[in-house]
Amino acid sequence: MGKQVLLIGATGLVGQGVLKSLLEAPVISRVVAVVRRPLDVAHPRLEVRQVADFSASALERLDLRNLEACLYCAGPLPLGMTEAAYREATVGTLARVVQAYARANPEGFVAYVSGAGADPGSRLMPLRVKGEAEAALAASGLAHTCLRPGVVRPVDGVRSPHRLRSLAYRLGDPLLGLAAHRAPAIFTTTAAIGACMLRLVCASGPRPTVIENADIARWGG
Repeated sequence: MGKQVLLIGATGLVGQGVLKSLLEAPVISRVVAVVRRPLDVAHPRLEVRQVADFSASALERLDLRNLEACLYCAGPLPLGMTEAAYREATVGTLARVVQAYARANPEGFVAYVSGAGADPGSRLMPLRVKGEAEAALAASGLAHTCLRPGVVRPVDGVRSPHRLRSLAYRLGDPLLGLAAHRAPAIFTTTAAIGACMLRLVCASGPRPTVIENADIARWGG
């Protein structure tokens, strides 16, 4: 039997790249994608579970048993959000998903896409909240890894679900590619994150607690 994985955030920019890596890997026998928006992907090893929200009651109704890893790629942009709203969408949702996953898989593993500079003591609201999310994951008691990407460049057909961001990525891709070559500590790609996640799922030994942006490509290679 191959690896069976829970994927949260498959419709987002990072989640699309992770889903692509999982479905292309023969070692992955089953991917359960929990989404709020329709997922326009069909594959014999993919099972889509659409929920209205990530409330505790909605998550309790899902059968999450026998999933060796939970790959959490969801999270809103903080633009226009209050700190309280961003904290609920970031920390609260992650905590509820991890709690539901842990009940069904107490020996499971969680990989969380956080962000570069995440620190609960940061003066910058998004970094402070991301740091709080990492702390909440650590408090769950599950084996886990936090990936801290910087600027993520979509590749291999991945597109942002937001129209304006998708257009900006397409127009700016040549510059992003050049910048990524010159500043690998700041830039990464959806493919690199997907490869890193896949390696984390398949790892037989201890996994790092944190993987910084500069190490994402190396760890996934």
